[in-house]
Amino acid sequence: MPPIIGGMNKSKSYIAIAACSFQLPQLEDGRVWIQLTPAGQFKPADGRAMDVPFWYIDHAIAAAVIARAKARGTPRVLDYEHQTLKKEENGQPAPAAGRFYDFEWREGSGLWGLVELTDRARQMITDGEYLYFSPVFSYASDGRVLAFLMGALTNDPAIDGMEPLARRAAATFGHFLSDEEPVMNELLKAIIAALALKEDATQEQAIAALTALKPAIDGSKQVLEQLRQTLGLEPSATGEQIAACASQLKQQQVDPAKYVPIQAVTELQGQVAALTARLNTGELDGLVQSALADGRLMPSMERWARELGAKDMGSLKSFIAQAPSVAALTSLQTSGAPDPANHNLTASELEAAKLTGLSPAEYAKAKGVN
Repeated sequence: MPPIIGGMNKSKSYIAIAACSFQLPQLEDGRVWIQLTPAGQFKPADGRAMDVPFWYIDHAIAAAVIARAKARGTPRVLDYEHQTLKKEENGQPAPAAGRFYDFEWREGSGLWGLVELTDRARQMITDGEYLYFSPVFSYASDGRVLAFLMGALTNDPAIDGMEPLARRAAATFGHFLSDEEPVMNELLKAIIAALALKEDATQEQAIAALTALKPAIDGSKQVLEQLRQTLGLEPSATGEQIAACASQLKQQQVDPAKYVPIQAVTELQGQVAALTARLNTGELDGLVQSALADGRLMPSMERWARELGAKDMGSLKSFIAQAPSVAALTSLQTSGAPDPANHNLTASELEAAKLTGLSPAEYAKAKGVN
């Protein structure tokens, strides 16, 4: 495994091209897993000079490499003989042999990439026209692998002019050379800005600030969950949905200046009913007594009149208004004694005689009174 490397400013990161590092696997379909790096420490097998003691990658480093690769909007390319890096010099096209769509770490084996081959590349590999894969990656000043950049199909383990080719790779992927941890630095900057920390805050300070925020974040989650339950929303309801529901409830809120509690209304209704009953009782008593006094009601009708008035005062008033005033009943109510001038008939008997068309004498004779 004889990698050939190229480097730039030692305070920055570097580019390595590991020519003919790994033999290509047998193909079963258009997608194939290719080994990109071994696990642990690795370096050129031919003993050529390196600017680091060795390259290094483990599970944690690979996780960051994979995250950077997946964060890209476009997949990393697989070409032929690193022509992507040569095209500016030789002016030839750089057709893709495939593109990398996934990555994984295999403990004890290294970093692997899932590449989707073109029909042409798949046929050339099947026919044995290409046997090896050469990765291009960036690395830090301590040898840590930082990012997988691209790969190439090749047959030559020692391509002529590999060091200039590595320098061209460094120029092509120069954005990886601006800092040893470009992606992490951008993320750190974003976190520092979001937390309103000083621009020169360290990663440790940012982590400490995030850790201090955790109780508040957890508390906010609990509050949001309680709001969802109170408002009858789904557990997946977003903050925007919660706010919209709360706004709608606010618009429907009762104005206390225009409305009173139902308990107060009920109490008021009870007071009105009691007052109305008292008023009706007084009015009914006065109406019945007046009708009895002027002869529009007979004493025997008093109970009926009171029951009717309690249910329907209007009907009782109508009845009394139409009833004739019977003078005899008035006399009876003031004095129930028999009248000697009328054959000792009582007032009610005189009224009964009148109603039956009999004279007082005939009525008295009929009842046996002299």
